[in-house]
Amino acid sequence: MNKLILFFFFFTLMSGASAQFQAIENEDDVPEYKLPDPLKAFNGKNIRNTKKWESKRRPELLKFFTQNMYGEIPGTLEISSVELLEKSASALNGAAERKQVDLYFKNSGKTLHFTVLMYLPKTAGKKPIFLGYNFLGNHTITDDVNIVISSAWAPDNPSYGIINNQLTEQSRGVGSDRWPVEKIIDAGFGLATIYYGEVDPDIDDFSNGIHPLLYVDDQQQPADNEWGAITAWAWGLSRTMDYFETDDSIDESKVIVLGHSRLGKTALWAGARDQRFAAVISNNSGCGGAALSKRRFGETIWRINRSFPHWFCKNFKYYSKNEEKLPVDQHELIALIAPRPVYIASAEEDLWADPKGEFLSAMYASPVYKLYGKEGIDLTEMPALNQPIQNTVAYHIRTGKHNITDFDWDQYLKWATKYVK
Repeated sequence: MNKLILFFFFFTLMSGASAQFQAIENEDDVPEYKLPDPLKAFNGKNIRNTKKWESKRRPELLKFFTQNMYGEIPGTLEISSVELLEKSASALNGAAERKQVDLYFKNSGKTLHFTVLMYLPKTAGKKPIFLGYNFLGNHTITDDVNIVISSAWAPDNPSYGIINNQLTEQSRGVGSDRWPVEKIIDAGFGLATIYYGEVDPDIDDFSNGIHPLLYVDDQQQPADNEWGAITAWAWGLSRTMDYFETDDSIDESKVIVLGHSRLGKTALWAGARDQRFAAVISNNSGCGGAALSKRRFGETIWRINRSFPHWFCKNFKYYSKNEEKLPVDQHELIALIAPRPVYIASAEEDLWADPKGEFLSAMYASPVYKLYGKEGIDLTEMPALNQPIQNTVAYHIRTGKHNITDFDWDQYLKWATKYVK
């Protein structure tokens, strides 16, 4: 009898442990929640003008997100040197200039470098530019044989020839559907991209990437309030902006930072932290990005912290299955970008990223933009599919899945031409 009881005990235990996470995918199942007012300080005082926003509310929100979600960078680290790897004035069949530079960083006897690939229009003067990370190496964004293949760690993917965590020639151009380089150049913009794994490999291991360069004494991993991978990737975008300020071919006042999925979260955080970015684009960024956490729709804080424990700082785990205790939400992350233009995009079939929660974030961030006299989102209902709202705060939901598509890029180029270029 005891053995039978013991069997059922372990069966129940293992069944619970192996049970799949049941995501909310029906609006009727969304719990009741109350969103914090971005224009009400933590002490309850109303914020009525941009001066108070900038002196009181913005700093306290930025501090909370830093200390309790994305993590503090424990020091400063500037570019130690820049190496021009390659340059051509006849890229894309003569339509563009191509440039590849390595940015080097040194500290505590350690060195890190990452490669910035740039395509620039062959026009006079400084160029506006889109800046974003790619997932599998710079060489994957086009079939251009001149793009250097990274030696950094990459997740195995035998179908792309990625074995033993090494990128190879076989994966050249496999991500070109997400990067319409010719279209971007034709619109008068440049494109700069970086393999995010060169800044910090996307794995739960803080012994690699940029983190060890800022460890002190015998530190092995970040402190509870210190940076996870998303802040590390945001750090890399800011250091690239440092480089842009020295490059006479790039208009550093017109740099648009963008990202898809986890890199969309990164773009939002980079734009919130670094006000030098002229505009921000979040494509399907979901939980920890544009989607409201308190809705618990699709991916939740608990799920994302469990699946990707290295993305956020350890303090964020306090809010796993505890969203009601959050004194902020993601609409206030978007508000931190004000008054600079921001574009939030969703996909109809991407329920994991909570399209409605992304829309609501953009809508509830709009009052901060209105303080600056900027046009936000006045609609209280989501727009129809493939019908973009293109204001300073922009939004669209398109047909299709979790991806970045030609439709998305068509909207971003049109919007950026109006609000940045």
